[in-house]
Amino acid sequence: MTSETITAAASGTWKLGDLTVNRLGFGAMRLTGSAAFDLGTPSDRERSIGVLRRALELGVNHIDTAAFYFSSLRSANELINRALAPYPDDLVIVTKVGPGRDPSGKWLPWATPEQLRGQVEENLRQLGRDHLDVVNLRLNGPGSLAEHFGALAELRDAGLVRHLGISNVGPAHLAEAQAIAPVVCVQNRYGLETGRADSDEVLRACGEQGIAFVPFFAIAGEAGAFGASSNDGDDGQGSEVLAVARAHGATEAQVRLAWTLHQGPHVLAIPGTGNPDHLVENVAAGALRLSADELARLGSVHDG
Repeated sequence: MTSETITAAASGTWKLGDLTVNRLGFGAMRLTGSAAFDLGTPSDRERSIGVLRRALELGVNHIDTAAFYFSSLRSANELINRALAPYPDDLVIVTKVGPGRDPSGKWLPWATPEQLRGQVEENLRQLGRDHLDVVNLRLNGPGSLAEHFGALAELRDAGLVRHLGISNVGPAHLAEAQAIAPVVCVQNRYGLETGRADSDEVLRACGEQGIAFVPFFAIAGEAGAFGASSNDGDDGQGSEVLAVARAHGATEAQVRLAWTLHQGPHVLAIPGTGNPDHLVENVAAGALRLSADELARLGSVHDG
């Protein structure tokens, strides 16, 4: 498929609260190095800045990031600030809190509710903003999220955060969070070959409630502690995926992204890459339309 002139607008739009975004966004994790959370191989700074600016030129207005996305020399938030500030009015930056790393890259204990304000303020400082558009609470286990989400709701009431989301959750978590404050998005591991029964259930619940469902594993190629994905890695050789890709003159990564977007109008995609060519391919996937027969064939891969 021709990708050079395709923009993120081809994927359609969805609202995160009152913020309208194109459904094909960008994940910032890969900007910092060749592998997620790898301190030893920092990215080329100017190339990463160029990828971010090119993403906006291609209509991307939804960027997913976190303060703990960094390598020995690169911080995703700092790169975003350097490349894109002063920020366009329509750009929505989504970050997440809960996990944390010390300067050496070692993972810290999960944040307590009282520590979440510090994490929010760290993101504000790095991004150079006076408020965060959306903050996702990343869970670490099956327990209650009430205290942590309640703490974020207080920061929302204080004006530091505009909208709230949750990540790595099950259906009960979504119901628990919704009872505390409105949830505008859910980020779960999800992809053509990585679906889980509880994530399928969450995806459906989000659709029923008008909440965005944002997979963080939409392309094969897991990396790091959070299943980050990118077509910088092995694309896999699934015969059904390959056959559909060939029929459209597309890559397997593009088919996986298109399948993800076909799971509902509320489903967004945030593929990440530090490669400008892959960026163009990822954005172009938003224009790929799959037939009912192709979706059924790919659905057998997901269910299998």
